[in-house]
Amino acid sequence: MQPPSAAPDLSHTHTRPIHWVATATALAGVIALSALLQPDAATAAQPPASAAGPRSTPADTAPPDPAHVAFPLRCGPVETVVRTKAAGDLDGDGRPETVVAVHCDAPTGTPPDAVYVLTRGPSASTPRVVATLVGPEERRNVTALAVRDGAVLATLLGYSSVDVPSCCPDVTDDAKWRWKGGAFVRSTPTQARPV
Repeated sequence: MQPPSAAPDLSHTHTRPIHWVATATALAGVIALSALLQPDAATAAQPPASAAGPRSTPADTAPPDPAHVAFPLRCGPVETVVRTKAAGDLDGDGRPETVVAVHCDAPTGTPPDAVYVLTRGPSASTPRVVATLVGPEERRNVTALAVRDGAVLATLLGYSSVDVPSCCPDVTDDAKWRWKGGAFVRSTPTQARPV
């Protein structure tokens, strides 16, 4: 008979298939978790703060709120109404602008829309109108407005003549504006088509 060994009994260290499955599952979980918790992607070297200008804060990156703007519309005793809005960086400065279609809140009829571009004013809470893309004198109504890839896109309803009643626009036009050389330039010619 052999004397008892001083080493502990290691019979539980024999691997079985269930051990391999448990190890593989744990390893897959660690890999999946590490994939979810990756750091942000590296970017090119950033210039020093003095060369890049002041750093943006979250308040600087929120689009201007049209509720705080006095629009250049003459509406008499009625208020202005923002029909639709879209936001995005139009001039490439890293801060979004807001594009709005606005009209007078007339109790009857179909008031024309004006399309304005808003940017931040001297204080973050005071946006201002920096451009008029469509004036109310053009007698247009906006049915779609978007900002994509730095351009303003709009679908405009209009009239083929002054004899067409304002209730019933009879032409539609797709418009696109882009910031170029310090101004918004319409890059699609007017292509009015029947509604």
